[in-house]
Amino acid sequence: MSATPIQTKRFFIFGEIFRQTRYASRHVLSIPRVSACYDLLCALAWLPPEQSHKSPEATMAELQRYHTKDYVEAVYQAEINQDLPEHLKNKYNIGRQGNPIYPGMFHRPATACGGGLLAVDLTWHGGIAHNPAGGTHHAQKDHASGFCFFNEPVLTILKWLDKGLKRIVYLDFDAHHGDGVQNAFHDDSRVLTISIHEAHRWPYSGLISDFAGGLARNIPVPKDFHDAELLFLMNACIMPLIRSFQPEALYLQCGVDALADDPQSNLMLSNNGLWTAIEAATHLAPRIIIGGGGGYNPWSVARGWAGIWGKINHLPIADPLPQQACDFLAQLEWRHSRGRNPPNHWFKTLADRPQHSKMRDVIRELPPLIPPLAL
Repeated sequence: MSATPIQTKRFFIFGEIFRQTRYASRHVLSIPRVSACYDLLCALAWLPPEQSHKSPEATMAELQRYHTKDYVEAVYQAEINQDLPEHLKNKYNIGRQGNPIYPGMFHRPATACGGGLLAVDLTWHGGIAHNPAGGTHHAQKDHASGFCFFNEPVLTILKWLDKGLKRIVYLDFDAHHGDGVQNAFHDDSRVLTISIHEAHRWPYSGLISDFAGGLARNIPVPKDFHDAELLFLMNACIMPLIRSFQPEALYLQCGVDALADDPQSNLMLSNNGLWTAIEAATHLAPRIIIGGGGGYNPWSVARGWAGIWGKINHLPIADPLPQQACDFLAQLEWRHSRGRNPPNHWFKTLADRPQHSKMRDVIRELPPLIPPLAL
């Protein structure tokens, strides 16, 4: 490999398939997410053509770099036929447990994975790529899980490894444990996985005592986890861990379901707090890929992910937003009870008010339980 690259460029990856397809109508993910982020960035005039890249679709062979051949083919057949034999539904967890059969169920996640693979190439000589369709961290090698059919972070990290990198960090901010990624790299000393997630929440893995094969660090946090507590953990243990590993590349899984406005967790972060943590982490490696993940409120997803792009590009965030951006946010819809009377700030501002409360002892006690790396 060439000399250590320097971060100079920023790339945004999007595909129209994320506008054209959607999970089944009653599914919690049947809301505009990636397209809402993209359209908000366009309304803000934050996406010049030279930074915007069309996401390719991962090929069958690329998907099989991690997933089993029969499973990949089953997802494809489920999309084509909009059904699967009952025994295959049970075997691959398709059409079960929140993993619905719907139009686009193969091509949509395959395109998310293609975006991650493109991001590896775009950032190879240094830079940050934002692929909000990525971050599908629950998918397992041979079955769907947690609304995820293909594991984009795993495929992306594997491409980094295949290209010769030997020290990669995966940092997961999602409210749910990044179990699929940890499982994939359980015994791989080249990949350090770190997951901050709500304790006692599905998939009920990621205990603080779970170090997988040695290079995993899990930080389960209690409900009402807020900005000051996240920044304390970043400074006290997460960033020192990452620095000690000296990563050549860093994957940031930026699910926004840990935000206070999201209905699928009991955490209380503001997007401001999440942006601060993400921005700090982007200084820890020369190659950065930022994926999406969870997020079940279309306003908090669009604003949260658009703000990540604004922060990494050092763009000024107006308050209130320009009228075109306000108009876009005002036309979003959400069938959830909390979407019937949305608060004014959901379509007038980008940044939430910071969520700061008293630092709790249970948070202060976490860093000593997270041992340094034995490299």
